[in-house]
Amino acid sequence: MKKLNFPSYKFRFKNSENNMQIFDEVRKKFVVLQPEEWVRQHCLHFILKEKKYPISLVSIEKQLLVHGQKKRYDIVVYNKDGSVHCIVECKAPNIEINQEAFDQIAQYNISLNTTYMMITNGVNHYYCTMHKPSKTYRFLESLPEYSQQHKRI
Repeated sequence: MKKLNFPSYKFRFKNSENNMQIFDEVRKKFVVLQPEEWVRQHCLHFILKEKKYPISLVSIEKQLLVHGQKKRYDIVVYNKDGSVHCIVECKAPNIEINQEAFDQIAQYNISLNTTYMMITNGVNHYYCTMHKPSKTYRFLESLPEYSQQHKRI
């Protein structure tokens, strides 16, 4: 698999029926290692290890309804109250991040009403929040760390 623009992480792999698989810590199972999954697993480790979000608040590849159509998100991070803190859209490394990717995550955000959004192909990462009145993105340098985002003052 291609080297990605994330810190190095240790992964568990296995080969089953000539399919390389990678262990997903959130789903607690091995999943087929496709290019998008390689990005998703790196991003998951980034959220857990670098941004220090609790694994109990992270959800992987669940269904949601967008304008009555069934869709699947890649990663969602919840707040302790159950509201959605962040949604992450992962693309394979060879897929360009373009307006279509931003439109996709913005549509998901209509249903989820999240604070932060991240789009990555493992090479390029974009972090943003949606300015709801103008329906425009505000780009950020990164996602906040869990401790910074959830401090009680």
